[in-house]
Amino acid sequence: MNEHDSEIMAAQLELMGYEPTDEVEEADLILLNTCAIRHVAEEKVFGTIGWLKQVKDRNPDLILAMAGCMAQEPVTIERIKRTAPHVDVIFGTHNIHRLPELILRVRREEGMVVDVWKTGGAILENLPARRADRARAWVTIQYGCDKFCTYCIVPYVRGRERSRPPAEILREVAELGRQGYREVTLLGQTVSSYGSDFVHSDYRFADLIRDLESVEGIRWIRFMSPYPADFDDRLVEALARSTKVCRHVHLPVQSGSDRVLHRMNRRYTRQQFLDVVERLRQAIPGITITTDIIVGFPGETEEDFEETLDLVRRVRFDNAFTFWYSPRAGTVGAFWEQRQGVPEAVKKERLHRLNELQNRISAEINAGWVGRTVEVLIEGPSKKDPAVLSSRTSGNKIVLLRGSDELAGRFATARITGSTSFWLEGEILEVEDPTREPAPLLGSAHRGPAGHGA
Repeated sequence: MNEHDSEIMAAQLELMGYEPTDEVEEADLILLNTCAIRHVAEEKVFGTIGWLKQVKDRNPDLILAMAGCMAQEPVTIERIKRTAPHVDVIFGTHNIHRLPELILRVRREEGMVVDVWKTGGAILENLPARRADRARAWVTIQYGCDKFCTYCIVPYVRGRERSRPPAEILREVAELGRQGYREVTLLGQTVSSYGSDFVHSDYRFADLIRDLESVEGIRWIRFMSPYPADFDDRLVEALARSTKVCRHVHLPVQSGSDRVLHRMNRRYTRQQFLDVVERLRQAIPGITITTDIIVGFPGETEEDFEETLDLVRRVRFDNAFTFWYSPRAGTVGAFWEQRQGVPEAVKKERLHRLNELQNRISAEINAGWVGRTVEVLIEGPSKKDPAVLSSRTSGNKIVLLRGSDELAGRFATARITGSTSFWLEGEILEVEDPTREPAPLLGSAHRGPAGHGA
C-alpha cells in the first residue's frame, strides 16, 4: 500500500514542478512515507529525521515532510514536535491528495503544519500516479481493515474497510492495459474481503476477478494480501478458472497454534488453514503458496512454537516472511507484552529455528526446478547486481538472467540452470514478441515438482 501511495504523492509533486533527485543535498523537498507495522521501522524513521537536521541546517529552505502510518499515531506526532521541530509538515494516510495544499501552507506559514485525519471519508478516484515500473502496476481496490488482529496497528492508522466501486477499478486496469502495462497487483489490507462493506450489493472479490478476465492488454494479475478465512469455494473457483490470475497465493498464517491464533484474533483455526491450502492445491495444480509467520507472540509456549514448526513441515511453503513479535503501542498485544512477553533471546532463537527449517524447504522445492522451462516477466536489472536481470514467474519465483536491460517489461521463456533458497538462476531461450497474441495461462501448464509451481 505504501509503495502505491508513494507513486501518487510523486505524481502530485511532479505536477507542482518538482523533479526527483538521488542527491539529498540537492533536494528542495524530502518526503518520508512511513510504515508503522514494526517498531524497528519506526526507529529507523526517527534516526533518518535526526540525520536530516544537518541537511536542513545547511539548507534552511528545504521542506521536510512526514506522511504515512506513523503520522496517524498521536504519540508519534508528539515525539516529532518535541524532538524534531525541523520537520515542516506531517500528514497521514487519509489525505495524501492534499499534499500540494500542505506544501503551499508550509511556504506561507511559520512553524510545523500538522494535518492528520482520523477517518478516511469518501474514496477519491483518478488521482495521478508516477508509476515506478515499466510493465507492472499497483492498483488499490480496498482501504483499511476490519479484522483487528491483536498484534496489528493497521485498523487504527488505515481505518475501517472501504472498497472502491468495481467500475472504477475496471476502468483503471483497462487504462493501464492501454498504456502497455502487462501485470497489475490488486492491493488491499485484506484484499480478499473486497466488497464486504457494500450495503446494497453482494459483489465480492470473486466477481472482480471474473470481470477483470475481459480486460485487454493485462496478461498477469496478482493480489495481496488476502485473509485465509475468506477463501470460500466461490473464490477458489474464480481463481482456478482465471487465465490471468497468477498461480501464487500469499496466505498469511501467523502461527500454527490454535491457542496463539485465538489470542491473535485470527478468525480461523489451524485445521481450517490447512483445509484452505488443500483446496487451493487441488483446484490449481502447481500453485505456489507463501506466508507470514510471527514468533514470540505474548504467551507463546515452546509447545505452541512446535505446532508452528509442524505446520510449516506439513504445508511446505515455497517461502515465508518471518518476524519475531514487535509490540505496537495501542494494540492489545502490546498490553499483553508487558505481562506475558516472551524474552527477546527466546524470540531470536525461535526465529532462527524457523528460518533454518523454511530455508531448507525452500531450497528443496527450488532445486526441483533446475532443468525445467518456465515463462517469466522480465522486471529489469537486479538491485543487488545491475549486470543481472531480475524476472519473475507466474508463481512469484525470482529468476536471475543474463541479458540487456532493454528486455524489461517483456515476457520470455527461460531454462532454469541453478537454484538457492531464495531465487532461481536461468538462461533466456526466447523473448516474446510483444505484438504476438499470448497463449492463455492455464493451471495445468504450470505444474511443478511435488505439487509446487513456479
